[in-house]
Amino acid sequence: MESLGGLLVADFSRVLAGPYATMLLADLGADVVKVERPDGGDDTRSWGPPYADGQATYFLGVNRNKRSIALDLRDPADLEVARALVARADVLMENFRPGTMERLGLGYEQARALNPGLVYCSVTGFGAGKGADLPGYDLVVQAAGGLMSVTGEPSGPGTKTGVALVDVITGLHAALGVLAALRHRDATGHGQRVEVSLLTSLLSALANHASAFAAAGVVPRAMGNRHPSIVPYEVFEAADRPIVIAAGNDRQFRALCAVLGRDDLAADPRYATNAGRVEHRESLVPELSRALATATADAWFASLASAGVPCGPINDVAGAFALAASLGFEPVVDGQVANPIGLGLTPASYRLPPPGLGQDAAWVREILGR
Repeated sequence: MESLGGLLVADFSRVLAGPYATMLLADLGADVVKVERPDGGDDTRSWGPPYADGQATYFLGVNRNKRSIALDLRDPADLEVARALVARADVLMENFRPGTMERLGLGYEQARALNPGLVYCSVTGFGAGKGADLPGYDLVVQAAGGLMSVTGEPSGPGTKTGVALVDVITGLHAALGVLAALRHRDATGHGQRVEVSLLTSLLSALANHASAFAAAGVVPRAMGNRHPSIVPYEVFEAADRPIVIAAGNDRQFRALCAVLGRDDLAADPRYATNAGRVEHRESLVPELSRALATATADAWFASLASAGVPCGPINDVAGAFALAASLGFEPVVDGQVANPIGLGLTPASYRLPPPGLGQDAAWVREILGR
């Protein structure tokens, strides 16, 4: 048995946020039908290199466990197939520019008339109101939404994250919203509209920075690898390469000092509390740096980790997967990144590889009785 077995998802989304959300639902057992345009399909099918077996790895990363049907939604016959799919589905996911689905005859009110129990999830960049005409690309939202202002070095320009993180966060919010709406639907029989935007998802994900502004009017700034509220919490240079240390409380700081042979720092009243360490960051960090420069990153990692001090090397992606494997995880399954959600009774499954464009038209038409 699978957690979401028996659910049918009509997936009209493309690129990353929507497809990431529907892949999570598919991993948990939902049947996801990916509706793509016939002339090339999802944009990410052409976003390469890199490629694996001739397919763009970008597309492969968020489209497993799905079936594909190619439909031209401007063609009346294809549109009727899409309408039949919507009438049969439990969930609809879309991330067109606001107003597009309405013009096609597949907007929320139109879909609800076909299927009152439908959970209809719309993903936008800046909402369906005054921001409807703003293109919702992850980089643009990282810039306009404040993330780039708190990323990078203090003296440099704003810096984007190394992955389209806002799209991923928005996809998580979309999946969570869909699950909440499905629970309500199961209890009442009523579907509803779920709306998530990249901008508001990012504002929520700014977490402590957002709270600093909302609650105290503080506008955070980029601090490189430092933390505005915790010291030490940054990158240090060991004898051979960098290491990250994140001592989040006073006990961890004392343990760090003991391993470094600098109990005098722990005893110094200036550094006894985190608030004091933040205040006296500029005098403390050089002292820690001098001590850490006397041994290799691996040596410090071993001794600090055994003392309960949060720390770690700066791995590349290959190193990160190797670490996960060494800790007993199975980070890659059949050449795909494993779903991170562990469920004891209904775990994620890997039933289908990412589909070829339109390859499942016969399957879809069969379940629709066409």
